[in-house]
Amino acid sequence: MRINIIGAGKVGQTLMRLIAASDGYALGSVAARRFETSADAVKAIGAGKAVASLAEMEHADLWFLTVPDDMITTVATALSDAGAAPSIAVHCSGFSSSSVLEPLAEKGWRTASFHPVKSFADPQVAAGSFIGTNCAIEGQEEAVAVLWALCETLGAIPFHVDPTKKALYHAAAVFSNNFSTLLQGIALEAYAASGVPHDIAEALCRTLLEGAAVNVARLGPQAALTGPAARGDHAVLAAQGAEVAAWSKDAGELYEVASRMALRLKSEGRAS
Repeated sequence: MRINIIGAGKVGQTLMRLIAASDGYALGSVAARRFETSADAVKAIGAGKAVASLAEMEHADLWFLTVPDDMITTVATALSDAGAAPSIAVHCSGFSSSSVLEPLAEKGWRTASFHPVKSFADPQVAAGSFIGTNCAIEGQEEAVAVLWALCETLGAIPFHVDPTKKALYHAAAVFSNNFSTLLQGIALEAYAASGVPHDIAEALCRTLLEGAAVNVARLGPQAALTGPAARGDHAVLAAQGAEVAAWSKDAGELYEVASRMALRLKSEGRAS
């Protein structure tokens, strides 16, 4: 199966590496906003053919649009206008459903979305650790079947996601990953403001984060929760919240809301 890639950023480069190394799949044309970007990616991976425009892309059985969310429909329209023969088109947004590929669907393309739940900060590392990655898939039946088979070939774990709930689904990943990272940033700043040396603060954050991850995975959020909210220590929560608010208004508001939700999680088993 020949696969084209439009968008040679981190997700695109990861897919390029995976496709190039997989039996039964071949990397075809690769396009990006700047030709130099696709050319560098193709050279680094040693597979595929960089092209300067969508019109130069050769036919493929499957097309991945690995572009930012706000560019998906624009690129789909441009691909439709470029006159490529209808095939299977897929985007990798966790937020948008496959409906944003409507300009292609109207021309007879089969469309779907494919969202690997994974950090792509380093494409080489992401590709090397892709086995076992959960991938959310939705779209037209034929396109979904092709993506399902690709997932299994790559050693990933596909699952269906409701296209009408993609925004909430993606928000869950933001809470789990992005906000966890944000909280580490806030913690480091609070440690610094309280006089803890930076190297010690980093070690504290690392130890606590690693311990929390292990406990949540083993026990679940309710049983893993510790601290004043888990103990129902309202006096500490009030005094500590006031201290945090005096240091940072935004952090204080976050502390108040998070503490209220943590109390509910411990007592009722649900945070929301």
